[in-house]
Amino acid sequence: MASLVRLTLRNLGNTELSKQLLAQDNFKLVRTITSKLLKVESKDIQTKPKPWPYKEKRYTFLHQFIDKTTARFDDNSKIIVVEGPVAAGKTAFAKQLADDLEMLYLPEANLDMHYINDYGFDLRTLDNQLPESCRSFDINNFLISPRHSQVALFQIKQYTVKFEQYIDALAHVLSTGQGVVLDRCCYSDFVFTEAMYSQGYISKGAYDAYYAVRKNTIIELLRPHLLIYLDVSVPQIQANIQKRALSYEVKSPALTKEYLTEIEKQYKQNYLKEMSKHSELLIYDWSDGGDPEVVVEDIERIDFDNYDAQDVKMKDWDHYNEEDWAALRRKYCNTKDNLLNLTNVPAFDVPELVIDAEDADVMHHVLNNAPGNEYDLGFNSRMGDKNLLLKVKGTYLQTLPLRERRAF
Repeated sequence: MASLVRLTLRNLGNTELSKQLLAQDNFKLVRTITSKLLKVESKDIQTKPKPWPYKEKRYTFLHQFIDKTTARFDDNSKIIVVEGPVAAGKTAFAKQLADDLEMLYLPEANLDMHYINDYGFDLRTLDNQLPESCRSFDINNFLISPRHSQVALFQIKQYTVKFEQYIDALAHVLSTGQGVVLDRCCYSDFVFTEAMYSQGYISKGAYDAYYAVRKNTIIELLRPHLLIYLDVSVPQIQANIQKRALSYEVKSPALTKEYLTEIEKQYKQNYLKEMSKHSELLIYDWSDGGDPEVVVEDIERIDFDNYDAQDVKMKDWDHYNEEDWAALRRKYCNTKDNLLNLTNVPAFDVPELVIDAEDADVMHHVLNNAPGNEYDLGFNSRMGDKNLLLKVKGTYLQTLPLRERRAF
């Protein structure tokens, strides 16, 4: 009996030979992600339903009977995360990869997404009206003052915004069928917390509070299908930082050799090791950059279905019941606020995480009356919203804006 030969689309291409081979019993096409250049065209493939407008429309229990979640899925309906140290070239690579695979690119979640509201107003401009304990603190501030009292709160906010973005990514995949490429994600955020703690940038109490928030939230998500790690040595990272010449990086007292070395250690000894049990993993030496096309070829060789029921790898995505998929879709599309509430873990014993009640009252007054924050999105006449008397609803699911930041 002839042995089974397993081929990918890149091996075959859209040729007459490929059609003849696939017609034979001893050939099997591996289920894998495919680039836009090599997708096999077929008139037999049914047109998928239009993407569900999850930002404007609720997905209810009744909808699951007329709008099947899996009907939009194809081999590219996956989540890919690009990881790597500072100044590794992740952003350019992740953008190119998303384009090659026809996926949605999500830039690394950052506090610009938190401080700049939907109308483009930067809440950081109101710092002079706020008590010092309530003023903004973002990545630039950390790079300049890594031992500031707000570093602990900053790091928890960093995790929270990454957690929120990952919820958005899951809602997108389940509602549209389009895959997502993320530049870092909430799963790897602890790498930076460990590095901060190792250098004394945050206290033991803040360190424990961070992990309490992470433990309370991370279990609610589905791990990515694929991690791609761009490996760059610490000396090369330092050279890259000098080369891109961002003053807050070049002169930063935070980005020391010891801090960068700890990031590398945590990535390789903890994060990648643990995540490889659940997700596919590709690692590349990116010291001199690399060729995205080579990475795409490697991705196309991965069989994402080649796991049995007892294997923990891809277990998060192992659902055969349409009702299970619908429940997950409702969870990430309809209950985002409930999931974000899980980040509110009290830490009253950590002084740097506690804001005085009077200071908090001033902060809420100032921020709630900021341009664009007075009313729900779409109902702020001062910001140009019109036809307010006829409006009955606004945006249903507010997702984080695709706002890039070139700081980290």
